[in-house]
Amino acid sequence: MTTVKAVRVHQLGGPEVLRYEEVEVGRPRPGEARVRHTAIGLNFTDIHFRTGRYPLKELPHVIGMEAAGVVEEIGSGVTEVRAGDRVAYASEKPRAYAQATVMPATRLVRLPDFIEDETAAAATLKGLTAHYLLRGAYAVKPGETILIHAAAGGVGLIMCQWARQLGARVIGTVSTEEKAALASANGCQHPIIYTREDVVARVRELTNAEGVPVVYDGVGLPTFAQSLRSLRRRGLVVSYGSAGGVPPPLEIFRLNRMGSLYLTSAGLADYIHDRGEMLARAQELFEALRIGAVGVKVRQRYPLADAQTAHRDLESRRTVGSSVLIP
Repeated sequence: MTTVKAVRVHQLGGPEVLRYEEVEVGRPRPGEARVRHTAIGLNFTDIHFRTGRYPLKELPHVIGMEAAGVVEEIGSGVTEVRAGDRVAYASEKPRAYAQATVMPATRLVRLPDFIEDETAAAATLKGLTAHYLLRGAYAVKPGETILIHAAAGGVGLIMCQWARQLGARVIGTVSTEEKAALASANGCQHPIIYTREDVVARVRELTNAEGVPVVYDGVGLPTFAQSLRSLRRRGLVVSYGSAGGVPPPLEIFRLNRMGSLYLTSAGLADYIHDRGEMLARAQELFEALRIGAVGVKVRQRYPLADAQTAHRDLESRRTVGSSVLIP
């Protein structure tokens, strides 16, 4: 056993429950690899695990779903990676807030030389999320107008850029002038400042009263009704997160009355469950980063020991774009 520093929760609650402490990491078993982290992604999903919205199997538990690093050792039967490989991952369970971890080798993706570790830690989970949303849950077509909530967030900025590269016209919601400028600089042609504008009215104005074919909603409770009302007939809401709270219960016939609408609740795990599909999505992400179609800028860095501050900033909307923890 080796001792490393990690951030664990011993009870559910606010940022104050995050404890920076020593934990033991064993050697990899068959099919596993030990990874020494160099950068760790900060995501709203981490808050959901900390508060109990997403259940943890046991306590105490290391949280965090995304990181980059170097393979230190592999178990028997592992062919996916070798010791010394630079890798990144979007994990199947919380584990990333640590200096090192042991995990299934099938969840690791080798990093090309042109992607730095911090970029990989900030882009893997968010980039794969953007890919499955734009190419899987609803395949965006050139010339379509789409609506992306939280357009200045980590996933939102990637989606705006990628959607533009795909030929879409992008409407995005943001909370401030600063975030509107950031979204605009990253491909959002029509930022809507929801704190002072009527989102639905503005979407209808921009689409000649028709509405959009798809709304990507990772916010949840505050935006769900807006999302439905912004759709054209037979449009689709892709609900992929609940940063602002869980959407309310829905009486299904309401979708009929509003124009035979569609609704899906989509999760990354179901779009990268198969390793081949995960690698194909990762390859497209890396290529988009290589050619500059998508750029991921790390805008906030925190020491892993200061995870409490990182969570407070993320929850209070003080962060923009992507953030990383440095172990």
